[in-house]
Amino acid sequence: MNVPGIVFASERLFEEIRKDKTIEQVKNVAMLPGIVGKSIAMPDAHLGYGFSVGGVAAFDIKRGIVSPGGIGFDVNCGVRLLRTELKKEQFLKKRDRVLDSLFRNVPSGTGKGSRFQVSKEELQEILDNGVKWALRKGYATKDDIEHTEDNGCIKGADCSKVSERAIARGKEQLGSIGSGNHFLEVQFVEKIYDSEAGEVFGLSEGQIVVLVHTGSRGLGHQVASDYLLKIEKEIGTKGLPDRQLACAPIESQIGRDYLSAMAAAANFAFVNRQLITHQVRKIFNEFFQGVEIRVVYDVAHNIAKIEEFEVDGENINLLVHRKGATRSFGPGRKELPNDYRKIGQPILIPGSMGTASYVLVGTNEARNISFASTAHGAGRMWSRTKAKNELNVTDVKKELERAGVVIKSGSIKGIVEEAPEAYKDVDEVVRVSDELGLGKKVARLKPIAVMKG
Repeated sequence: MNVPGIVFASERLFEEIRKDKTIEQVKNVAMLPGIVGKSIAMPDAHLGYGFSVGGVAAFDIKRGIVSPGGIGFDVNCGVRLLRTELKKEQFLKKRDRVLDSLFRNVPSGTGKGSRFQVSKEELQEILDNGVKWALRKGYATKDDIEHTEDNGCIKGADCSKVSERAIARGKEQLGSIGSGNHFLEVQFVEKIYDSEAGEVFGLSEGQIVVLVHTGSRGLGHQVASDYLLKIEKEIGTKGLPDRQLACAPIESQIGRDYLSAMAAAANFAFVNRQLITHQVRKIFNEFFQGVEIRVVYDVAHNIAKIEEFEVDGENINLLVHRKGATRSFGPGRKELPNDYRKIGQPILIPGSMGTASYVLVGTNEARNISFASTAHGAGRMWSRTKAKNELNVTDVKKELERAGVVIKSGSIKGIVEEAPEAYKDVDEVVRVSDELGLGKKVARLKPIAVMKG
């Protein structure tokens, strides 16, 4: 190991984390060339491809590497929180009809197509320019862009580095949720912990919000697959502790090409969530005429980005890999929207279908101890196979009904695989993040209508 490994967890969470190979993956990542400081696993960590899900590592630009396994196959799998002017009681009167309309108009599930038809040339523009394309087409506002990480466009994206197969897979999937743990949830703000931050983020108790969790769909998956094969062929995996950690020097041609393709896939994901936002606005206005829906924040949690950190008393640029981890920038960071700069970045930590989700705020402490990162969700505890063997859909639905949640899903299998029992306790994950200073609690959100792939 070139650096120590560190796991942020309570004893209860650590007992779950140690049941799979997460600790071994933390150790393996610590062996990679050019790694700086430490190899990290977050409170929601579990076994992943190469890196654990919940893995964070930073690499020296000159000596370090980029690894697709440290970013994930679903590039810029991320979360967007929308706030409305509605109260819980208003929404509940029309909940079933709104959920039905959302299910009809926001495609969900494996391979489901798009309601937005774009040409190949338009898709290439999306890959290069991100949400600026949506603004030009009338699907976004300037306020949406301001409240999206990197203004919805990661610099250095180059559509020419994305394969024709990846483009073909993405062309029919814009504005869709996908499958697995992706979702669209209507929630209400159950509790405000930090009134100042809550006010800045526009959140208040009893308010209806919408949380969207999806990423770059088949396009991002293909980008990761393409470059893993290229890296294995051109560079190989000799000397690595795990072939899934196939990597390239950051300054190599293939390393630069992958980062350009990854940025393009990330831009696709930002536009994907933006088009879902457009649909949500249309549907809500059909049932609640004139309601305003604004973006609180949109943040990636499968990404690698060059960011400045202090190392041994010197400010240097590092390539920070976050795989299933959320950026946690504290006050003063120039990357944040003007209205959030004094207080810090909103952190969005979704729960597990039927449990609470949380809004936190970034801290300067996280900058020092975790490369400004925290957890991204509850984190899987059971495999999907185990969930299918242990649970049945009738019991899961009854449990959700008791929790006051209605659900629409195109798949019985999906409901069972994503049941709350299959995940760690999100309340405990957030408690650890809050008490360690990785991110401070602002609000607790409870779902009342869930749409799954």
